[in-house]
Amino acid sequence: MTRSHPAEDAPDAPLLPEAPAEGEPDLPDREFGRWLFAQQCGFVAGVQTMAQLPEFALPEVAFAGRSNVGKSSLVNALTGQNTLARTSNTPGRTRQLNFFDLGSRLLLVDLPGYGYAKAPKTEIKRWTELTQDYLRGRPTLRRVCLLVDARRGVRDTDREVMTALDTAAVSYQLVLTKADKVKQPELAQVLETMQKLHPKHVALHPRIATTSAQKDTGIAELRAELAALASDRPYEEG
Repeated sequence: MTRSHPAEDAPDAPLLPEAPAEGEPDLPDREFGRWLFAQQCGFVAGVQTMAQLPEFALPEVAFAGRSNVGKSSLVNALTGQNTLARTSNTPGRTRQLNFFDLGSRLLLVDLPGYGYAKAPKTEIKRWTELTQDYLRGRPTLRRVCLLVDARRGVRDTDREVMTALDTAAVSYQLVLTKADKVKQPELAQVLETMQKLHPKHVALHPRIATTSAQKDTGIAELRAELAALASDRPYEEG
């Protein structure tokens, strides 16, 4: 597989942030996040079966959530590319694991949605099982961004995925999407309810990200958090 190495052409590119000194808050480096997500990002693989799953040396961040929750829109907003991940108002449009190489330092994985989808039941079963197998057994998976529609909050199907990730000891972070569609009092109530989930879920990241792909809300902060998971050197093929 041929890869570009945009980071190799940027000698002045910032390094990954150093670990904070003892007693200092562990704050993500927003400037590095901005820089990393401005790098070239391109599609590298589409996977429909576990047998097709490629082995990559780079850390991976996966985007999971109910159908039509806004996974592709969030990936596009993070990378500043309107057409990188395909978006649609039709639930179930993403039907495979789509891998995107970000600056040869981090892989972004757009997963098929779970829950309701306009697709044959056999297809829904196939991609649901594929997603579950990937989430349970991927050693390079550093974090799952579990997207939740701010208008609906955490649903039973989300809780099932959270329990499965806890069991597999896979770190995941709740990411509210479409926050611009909810008034502030309702949004605050949703966040308060979600905060109460933390004691019950051992693999759940402590911070809930609140985002709007349309308004760019929370995008810089999420970029910084995810950039902290990236490789500190560009990927090089052996």
